[in-house]
This record gives sequence, C-alpha cells and structure tokens, in this order.
Amino acid sequence: QVQLVESGGALVQAGGSLRLSCAASGSIFSIDDMEWHRQAPGKQRELVATISSGGWTTHADSVKGRFTISRDNAKNTVYLQMSSLKPEDTAVYYCYAIIKVAAGMGWSAYWGQGTQVTVSS
Repeated sequence: QVQLVESGGALVQAGGSLRLSCAASGSIFSIDDMEWHRQAPGKQRELVATISSGGWTTHADSVKGRFTISRDNAKNTVYLQMSSLKPEDTAVYYCYAIIKVAAGMGWSAYWGQGTQVTVSS
C-alpha cells in the first residue's frame, strides 16, 4: 500500500547538475529516516545520504560538498540535489524510507524502483 516513486534521473555531462525526487504515497502515518542509495554496474548498493524526520543529515564522503539531501514532510518527499557530477556518479539511484502505516503499528522499510543517472565525460 505504500509506494516510493523516484523521478529526475537523466543523462548529463560531467560537471552538470540534477535534482532527484522521491515521493511516498499510500497509507502513511509517519515517516522516520529517508535515504538515497545508489548502485553502479557490477558494484554493491551504497548509501549516499540520510535525512531524519527532524532534518538531520549525513552524506557519504564521496559526495560531500556536491550532493545535498533534503525533504518536505508535508509532501512526504525527499530530494537529492546533485552538482559537479562525475562519471563515477553513474548509477541507479534508489529511495529508501522507514514508514509507519498506522498508529500502534511498527516501522517498516520501503524501497523505490530506482531512477537512472548517467554522467558522460
């Protein structure tokens, strides 16, 4: 019943910028942490950035100073602003969220379907 839908992936030249969005929909009571992960071909999925419900953020060392995670709690949406993109940022980017669907229920983890980001040199 809960869906995470990413958008914003594209082909971009090195040095360019993109903004990814991920909207959570369905039966949602509360959202805790929201994250962006990425998986490049032949590599393991890696955590890119995390944002808590209160707005506290962390970013992987590989993207610090270039990527910024943010969220709009009223829209149940998380964003990833990416700048100074490099070819090594090429990957499928996935949204992840910890969601409670009703009061008194436990927290569950949800993944989006992914959006492709390709950075050409």
